[in-house]
Amino acid sequence: MRVGILSYPMLFQREGGLQVQVRETIAALNRLGQDDAHPLQAELVDPNRQRLDQFDLIHVFSAINGNYRVVEAATDMGVPVVLSPLLSPGWDRASGFRARVADRLAGRLTAWHVQTSYAQTKKALQLARLVIALGEAERDAITSGFLIEPAKIRVFPNGISRQFFTARPELFRHRTGIRGPFVLMAGTVSPYKNQLGLVQALEGLDLPIVLIGRCGRDDQGYLEAVLRSPQVRWLGELQHEDPLLASAFGAASVVALPSHGEVFPLAVLEALACGTPVVMTDENALDLRESDFALRKIAWHDGEAQRAAIRHFIDQPPQREAVRALVEQYTWQRVASQIANCYFDLAARLAAERGMAPQVPQALVALDIKEHAAVRQEEAQRGSA
Repeated sequence: MRVGILSYPMLFQREGGLQVQVRETIAALNRLGQDDAHPLQAELVDPNRQRLDQFDLIHVFSAINGNYRVVEAATDMGVPVVLSPLLSPGWDRASGFRARVADRLAGRLTAWHVQTSYAQTKKALQLARLVIALGEAERDAITSGFLIEPAKIRVFPNGISRQFFTARPELFRHRTGIRGPFVLMAGTVSPYKNQLGLVQALEGLDLPIVLIGRCGRDDQGYLEAVLRSPQVRWLGELQHEDPLLASAFGAASVVALPSHGEVFPLAVLEALACGTPVVMTDENALDLRESDFALRKIAWHDGEAQRAAIRHFIDQPPQREAVRALVEQYTWQRVASQIANCYFDLAARLAAERGMAPQVPQALVALDIKEHAAVRQEEAQRGSA
C-alpha cells in the first residue's frame, strides 16, 4: 500500500509539534512496512509533481489552512482520505451551533461567495473516510462541534521520541550555567502561547524562566515585553533533534504550558518522558489517568493557581521514574502500528464495497509482529542508554 502524507504547503517552514508528528509518523510507518508480504510505503506528497491518484490512500494532517481542498481533490479522484484534524477541544455543541449560524449568515450576505473556516473544516471531516483524533476530548469536539458520526473516528495519541526518555540534564547545565531550579516553557513565542502570563504569574519569585521557541516578526514586540523581566532567559529556537532540547526538559524543575488551548501537546509528553512535572492549560485533549502528582491543568488566565502549582512541584518534586512511567507506552512505533491497521482496515472495507477480496489479514499480522518487535527493541535501547 502506498500512502501519501499531506498537510498545508508552508508546514516545514517552521518547527513545532505538527512537524514532529508528521516526520515521526512517516518514519515509523516505513519501519513497520518494510519487508512485509504487503508492504506499506508512506511518503510526503509533492503536489507540484505528483498526483493524488498515484497513491492508494491519502492521510491529511490538520483540517485547517485550506486542507479541505486536498481532501476534496482526493475524494474527486476516488482516493480514500484519512484525516487527522488536530482540532481544539474547546469545540462543543454551543460553539458549533454559533459557527453554523455565522457561516449561514456570511453566505447569505455574500451570495454564498464567502465560506467560513468552520464550514471548510466540517467539509474535510465529512469527506474523509476515517478521522483520527488524538484523545477523547478531540473526539468529543469533532462529534459535538462538527456533528460527525462517532463510528467514523478512531483515537490514537501522539508518540514520544526516544531521546526524551534518555535525556541527561548535564548538557543544559553546562551550556547555560543555570544550576538551581528553573521553569521551562517550550513553544512559539506569541500571545496565544501566553509566555507573558507565565512571567506575570511568577513575578517576585527568585525563579528563572527559560523560554525555547521561535518568535515571528509580528510578535517581536510581545517578545520584548516578555524579556523585560530579569527572570527570563530566551534561548531562541532549537531543532527537535538537538540534544540540548531534551537536556533542557530533563534539567527543568517544572515545564509550563499556560497557552489558550492545545490539542495533544508534544512538549508535555516530552517533559513527562524526561521525568519533569508539568503545569499546563486546561484547554487540551490530553488525558492521563492518575497523573495529578505530576500534571496539573489550570485555566490559562489563572496566574495565581499556576504560581501555586509550580511552587508545589518545586517544593515537593515527584519521583522522576514515576513521572516517566505515565507515558512509557507512548512510542511512535505503537502509534504507527495502530494507524497502519486503520489503513488496511479501510482498504478492506472499500474493497468489500466494490465486491473485491484483498488479502489484508496477512499484512495486519505482519504489522502487529513487527510493532511488538520494534517496541521491545526501543525499550531495550532505553534500558542500555
